[in-house]
Amino acid sequence: MTSLATMPRLQEIGAGLSGPKVVALGGGHGLAVTLRAAREYATDITAIVAVADDGGSSGRLTSGLGLPPPGDVRRCLLALAPPDSIWGELFGYRFGGGDIEDHSLGNLLLAALTDLTGDFGVAVDYAGRILDIVGRVVPAATSPAVLEAIADGRQVAGQAAITKARNIETIALGPETLEANPSAVAAIREADQLILGPGSLYTSLMAVLLVPGITEAWQASSARKYFVLNLIDQDGETRGMSGDDHVRALAAIAGVGGPGTIICHEGRLDVPPDHAKVTIQPEEAWNWSWDVTSGPLAAKGTDWPEHDPWELARILRQHL
Repeated sequence: MTSLATMPRLQEIGAGLSGPKVVALGGGHGLAVTLRAAREYATDITAIVAVADDGGSSGRLTSGLGLPPPGDVRRCLLALAPPDSIWGELFGYRFGGGDIEDHSLGNLLLAALTDLTGDFGVAVDYAGRILDIVGRVVPAATSPAVLEAIADGRQVAGQAAITKARNIETIALGPETLEANPSAVAAIREADQLILGPGSLYTSLMAVLLVPGITEAWQASSARKYFVLNLIDQDGETRGMSGDDHVRALAAIAGVGGPGTIICHEGRLDVPPDHAKVTIQPEEAWNWSWDVTSGPLAAKGTDWPEHDPWELARILRQHL
């Protein structure tokens, strides 16, 4: 019987299919929303996922086994998987007690596949095959990354801690030996449409863009580029930051700018107490070579402001 380790590497899912090549970058829940949007109009989708998460189940597996954090990868796999799939239910299942309390079964399966194949990227490909996903999920780097920031004049290390920090002055990604996943760079170069966000500015978006080679590929790409602005600021890393502040940070720290289009919410939004809506004016965006398009992007009936993937898909489809 052929083992996983000796089987040939999977071909990119979606190869040869018609339609735009959509590549979305980020991490966490925001990237999953963008992927659900892309599924509405594209058949060739690649998610490039941050590998700096050091909290919860992912952090425990990274520190214990040395593999890149699987949590954000798992969310993206599920976003591209068919709805109501038993495999999707299994990958999303979270244990409630014992030694594996708070571990997601999907995270454990990714860890097992990595052990069997010897390569986290190959493991993610096999997981995508098991889940029958539309597209492909690609870790941004080939090994775990570590975020370090200066916030309020002090050094803060690790994604979980930086998420809670305020007044972030700068952020860096290590270790020095960190390298981009060649599959991620190739996908960016071949894309027809590049989408950044929504998501945590420093701990999700920067965690991808600061991987050596990723920003360079983004800036060199001739694809249509989009930055999906967050609906509200975060209590912590982006507290009080405007849309212009977000774009300024992307340019100053990650070297990412236009030409491209910023997608932002327009219309009613229930903003939680002590938070502010994130907006940007066209003249502000032009300073960074972006233009702006807007629409009613907020999902209805949610406990917390989040993007509606179908409304986001409508805008992204119109701009192909």
